[in-house]
Amino acid sequence: MEHGLAARTMNAIELVGDIDDQHRLRAQVPANLPAGPVRLIVLLPDEDDAGVQWFRGAAAEWSDDLKDSLQDIYTLEDGQPVNALR
Repeated sequence: MEHGLAARTMNAIELVGDIDDQHRLRAQVPANLPAGPVRLIVLLPDEDDAGVQWFRGAAAEWSDDLKDSLQDIYTLEDGQPVNALR
């Protein structure tokens, strides 16, 4: 084991991460975690879970944009209901 991790007692936390096209893992960790070496176990989604994982990733990425009031460009008065008479 690298970095002397074999002799330590460890706690586990679950994080959701992303692997990019350059095969780098990116994950946001809680601010209270100290810097230092960690052991990682990567769980890949089954084909059925891939859509759910994409949705969660997109929601996390777009969260700040969607909270921005400048994005509120439509109101209930815009357009017409799907079931409206034409």
